[in-house]
Amino acid sequence: MTKRPPQTDSSRRASSPRIAGEASLDDVRPVTVAPTDHDLTIVIPALNEEQRLPWTLNELAALLKDWPVNSRVVVVDDGSSDGTAGLTDGFGPHFSTIRLPQQQGKGNAVRTAMLRVTGRVLAFTDADLPFDLGALWTGFEWIRSGQCQVVFGARDIEQSANIAPRRLARRIATCMFREVVSRLVSREVTDTQCGLKLFSRRAALELFSRTTIDGFAFDAEVVLLTHLLKLPFRRIPVTLVNEYGSTISLRRHALPMLLEVLRTWLRARRGEYSLEPRFAGQSFEPLPEGEQTRWAA
Repeated sequence: MTKRPPQTDSSRRASSPRIAGEASLDDVRPVTVAPTDHDLTIVIPALNEEQRLPWTLNELAALLKDWPVNSRVVVVDDGSSDGTAGLTDGFGPHFSTIRLPQQQGKGNAVRTAMLRVTGRVLAFTDADLPFDLGALWTGFEWIRSGQCQVVFGARDIEQSANIAPRRLARRIATCMFREVVSRLVSREVTDTQCGLKLFSRRAALELFSRTTIDGFAFDAEVVLLTHLLKLPFRRIPVTLVNEYGSTISLRRHALPMLLEVLRTWLRARRGEYSLEPRFAGQSFEPLPEGEQTRWAA
């Protein structure tokens, strides 16, 4: 395994009145559904990740080459000021970048990709691959076999592991945030901020055509909407192998994230989310049983 690069600093929708960092629930978000043309899309939101992202792309290229699925890796450049946008150019046709003109937040970056990419199963993770990717394969198999439509990585259930050092302040903040989430969002999915999630394409379109949060708390909204839409989900234990990719500042982001979660809960209580199926008539071809499409160079 190649040596990890050093850690670096990388650093909208609500009811009226509009709040900075969110988009209005009244905004129209048209989605043109292109045909599903491969098995798995891995989305990586990135902001100024020129130093660390090459290692991640190399690791994914080596891993996916041996997986019996037709895969794509899509980096979403959230208005980076460095060379992040061009890093996928040397990795072949199965790697690409969506370039956003300006920074709008991780939630917006993930949403943009989820509404554009064309895999049968869609996943997102962080720019430095903080988790062992065995969980990615297991989650893919669960969705492919029809066991669920959504898979949430979880660091707080049995068989999860943490072999990466974490600062005491971050551990305390994580526990506090999980307590708030368990009361306002979900008692079943308390680790909303785990950076590994997978979706069937239909589920991803239903969820991300409704999400409103552009910042770091978007994960909590995804979990809440999964409950509201009654999408079948499972949690999967993950092994945290590093925390280099954490760009959340406790000082700058903790309070805004809590407020975003509270506003999301209020929207749900007020019935402001439309829950009518938006893609019920759309055909999403299922994976053939025993399909063994190989990674194409």
